[in-house]
Amino acid sequence: MPERHLLIVAHAPSENTRLLRDAAVRGASADTIENVQVRWVAPLEATPEDVLQADGILLGTTENLGYMSGALKDFFDRCYYPVLEKKQGLPCALYIRAGHDGTGTRRAVETIVTGLRWTWVQDPLVLRGEWQPGFVGSVEELALYMAAGLDAGIF
Repeated sequence: MPERHLLIVAHAPSENTRLLRDAAVRGASADTIENVQVRWVAPLEATPEDVLQADGILLGTTENLGYMSGALKDFFDRCYYPVLEKKQGLPCALYIRAGHDGTGTRRAVETIVTGLRWTWVQDPLVLRGEWQPGFVGSVEELALYMAAGLDAGIF
């Protein structure tokens, strides 16, 4: 099977969100995944070319004032039109570190992903409320699921 490329675009401005980003990379890079190249790029550095090379994308954001992080919004602003026609159907997943309920953040990202015509591999993972160490395992599991699906040709 040809090598697949999983792009992780995750905003990680704090120690806890860096733990989530690292968990995503670790999960997607598990020893059981044989044919998936994993690459993390910060949202402010990610380019349309990064998306065009990807076979799947995992997004990570904080909840900022009931919305996605400005960094992830900037990523979408710069990449939307250059990838719109070329990456329809791109498998995607999302995790949100939400201090509150994450509803507005989820809705905002879902609206953009719908416009891009990307395909959700599962419902967004919303990590609500006070920090819990279990959030790390949940993100690692999501990333493993995403990479395993790409590896098996399911997505």
